[in-house]
Amino acid sequence: MPSDEPETDRRRVLDPERDTDALKALTHPLRIRLLGLLRQDGPATASELAERTGESSASTSYHLRVLAKYAFITEAEHRDGRERRWRAVHSVTSWSNEAMEASAAGRAYIGMARRRQIEHLVASLDRHEADLAEGRLDKEWVEPSGISDLMPRLTPESLTELWEVVSRTLEQLTARDADDPRARQVVLFTAGLPLAPPSSPAGETP
Repeated sequence: MPSDEPETDRRRVLDPERDTDALKALTHPLRIRLLGLLRQDGPATASELAERTGESSASTSYHLRVLAKYAFITEAEHRDGRERRWRAVHSVTSWSNEAMEASAAGRAYIGMARRRQIEHLVASLDRHEADLAEGRLDKEWVEPSGISDLMPRLTPESLTELWEVVSRTLEQLTARDADDPRARQVVLFTAGLPLAPPSSPAGETP
């Protein structure tokens, strides 16, 4: 993001009771995608976002105004007077899973957001591979890059602790690398999805 733009706040915490209208507004795949693009690539116009998403400028302009109405984005500094530029207000959207699960709107949003994150992972993998192949990333990034699918057995308390350790460590490393010219934006995905044991066939006991 350009240095002359205001920094985004770190986090927007959604409350399904207080933010009912904002939550409904965000439960739309294109709006989630537009918000993600503004967070990842910085300020943009409706036309620029239309080109990136394959949508019409009229469509992206409408959905950007909805995001602005509920304070997910705001107008950025204009390069000229011809078209609005938009920027994300927050770098992260978070919520309480327990609170979200209590309402249909909350459950719908979580499902939509998680599936959009999976789409983002696939797009990021494609971009990462192309950046390496075409020389836009130095070869020093080859070894530390990767995706893992570990399946440890943990208690709810241990999984909660793991999230806290990851968040704390990420904040420390981000602060340490803030002024390092070698630092690059890293798309980091973490998932903790407990699974119930498979059902036993009829007539068998585990």
